[in-house]
This record gives sequence, structure tokens and C-alpha cells, in this order.
Amino acid sequence: MPIKLKTRKRAVQIEVRQSGVHGRGVYTTQFIPKGMRIIEYTGERVSWEAAPDKANDPHTFNFGLENGDVINPEIGGNDARWINHSCNPNCEAIEEDDRIFIYAMRNIQAGEELLYDYRMEIDEPITEAAKKKFACHCGASNCRGTMLEL
Repeated sequence: MPIKLKTRKRAVQIEVRQSGVHGRGVYTTQFIPKGMRIIEYTGERVSWEAAPDKANDPHTFNFGLENGDVINPEIGGNDARWINHSCNPNCEAIEEDDRIFIYAMRNIQAGEELLYDYRMEIDEPITEAAKKKFACHCGASNCRGTMLEL
């Protein structure tokens, strides 16, 4: 008698490929209705003090949690780490029980790039130099020019 193994299929089918926004991006291969959970943002859990801080790579981001921990996607991360920033996002990151999930803010058509507003916070004054260091390339009509929370 053959044994049937259950394979866990991702609820939403996505793929990582080149992005016009920045480097790699995440695209859906199917329609996603508004409010649907798309993917969890995973990675190693560390304290802010232990989190990597690569001054020469300002585009590797750690996701801060309300409990003070950080998710470092470089270790144990998944495809969610490649979701790009946009000032006009179609997704949002929501924290639930010390975990981050990406949800659809509106209906998203197959082939669209998934984007959320990073609303980055930094431990230094927000100067023109800081805005430039974290420049936004989303191209949205409402683009604020930076990934920082202003």
C-alpha cells in the first residue's frame, strides 16, 4: 500500500525576480483578494544590539518587533525579504504575536509586484543626507522620496 505524504503548499503562489523598483522583487502568480494573508516575514530572532548593522549595505533591513527583538532575514529568511518598498503600497506588514505577516491592502492582480511601505525608523536625525541614503525608487505619483517614516 503506497504511503501518501502531505506536502505543504503555500496559500499564495509568489515568485522572486528582477524588479524595476530595486534589485529583486516579489510578484504574485495569482489573483490575491484584499485582506488576504500572503506570507510571513521570517528570519533569525535577535536583540537590536545583536542585529547586523552593515553600514556599507543600507539595503539589508532588519524588521523590528514590538517586544524589542529584530527579525534578521539573512539567516532563516524567506521570499518575503525581497518585497520592495513603495509609497503607494498594495500590501502591509502586520505584527501578530511577535510575528510579521504581509497582507493585501487591495485586490492584487496576477503578475503584480508586491510592495509595502517600509516606514523605516533610524536612530539618527532625519537629515537630507539620511533621506538620500534611504532614497525611494518606487516611482509612485505620491512618492515622498525616502523609505523613512517622516
